Amino acid sequence: MQPARLGAWVLCLVSTVSVAALRSSAQTVETSEQTNDRIRALSVASRALPPHDYVIGNGDLLAVQVFDVQELSREVRVSQTGTIGIPLVPVRLHISGLTETQAQLKIAEVLEANGLVSHPDVSVTVKEHKSKPITVVGAVAHPMVYQADRQVSLIEVLAEAGGISNDAGDTVIISRLQTDPVSDSEPPAINSSDASPTPLPKVNANSAPADPLASGGPTDSPSPDDTGRAAASASSRATSAKSIDPPDPLPPPIANTITVNLGRILETGDTSGNIVLQPGDVVTVPHAGIVYALGAVSRPGGFVIANDRGQLTTLKLLSLAGGLERTAKSDHAVIVRHDSNGQQHEVEVDLKKVMKFEAEDIRLQPSDVLYIPKSAAKQALIKAAELSIAIGSAVAIYRIVR
Repeated sequence: MQPARLGAWVLCLVSTVSVAALRSSAQTVETSEQTNDRIRALSVASRALPPHDYVIGNGDLLAVQVFDVQELSREVRVSQTGTIGIPLVPVRLHISGLTETQAQLKIAEVLEANGLVSHPDVSVTVKEHKSKPITVVGAVAHPMVYQADRQVSLIEVLAEAGGISNDAGDTVIISRLQTDPVSDSEPPAINSSDASPTPLPKVNANSAPADPLASGGPTDSPSPDDTGRAAASASSRATSAKSIDPPDPLPPPIANTITVNLGRILETGDTSGNIVLQPGDVVTVPHAGIVYALGAVSRPGGFVIANDRGQLTTLKLLSLAGGLERTAKSDHAVIVRHDSNGQQHEVEVDLKKVMKFEAEDIRLQPSDVLYIPKSAAKQALIKAAELSIAIGSAVAIYRIVR
């Protein structure tokens, strides 16, 4: 009887020590504040990107100043077609895709080519940046649309969004539209369309072709030649009508998905995955998910997978759930998991061997359920022990009172 009791006490002591060790290790897990501090530190370090002039885009607000010519100085908004209008200039200037210096040169050449200003001194400054939006959504502190005025990296944008939340996953998904890159090396040459307006075709109302069918002259009956010409004229009009039909809409641009391992960047400091973002990118930080502990645990419920860069396992989940109860049937635990098709699968886990480090600790996935059943035999023994203690206490009290 004594060896059996000694074995039970040893098992209880091992379980208690394991849970205490897990709790102490859980206290050293990196918090979300520490993670965001690291993101901000990496953001400052990643600002050492090569300098790059800002490229004007659609929607930007420009301040155009022509020295000593106040009538031509004003603020203009770049249209969705990439053009701006200058007073007294008969055409709109295509500015999108140029830097501020290139825009200054183009406006100066156009003003001089139209004879408006001799040797103009033009200054162009971007007052509002609206053409380089980068959207940040998901498990971040402040989802936002970041207007980039220079080249920015992924870590910089995450720092601008306030960092990641405590339930963020280890990966970041970047959705990027495949578009043709805009060259900003040299401004386009000034051509005749920039210097003078394009003349519209003139139409003479008195030069309509003579058509016996359309004329008001007296005709008794159309001749076969007239009938043939009328048919040919109708056919040509039908052909021209078909030729002016609106073209088919262009297919939408193809989205390209880029997955970045954020955990590797934060753990190792390897910034090779800290890519430079492009205008129009959508940065999504997925939520890590929730795992559940049910059955014979002290605190059953769902637990958010926090920024523990090591994968959550059964022992870590037991630590979060407060450990096992005395009635737990730890050698018959079950992990309930659903696959991508929604099919349910059950994986048996011998937690008794796991806590003795005799079996591998299983990694959990989001939405997993760890269920630890209760042992009916242990429940009966505990009730019997409680009943015997109650009876013994009553007998002792009776003898004292008597």
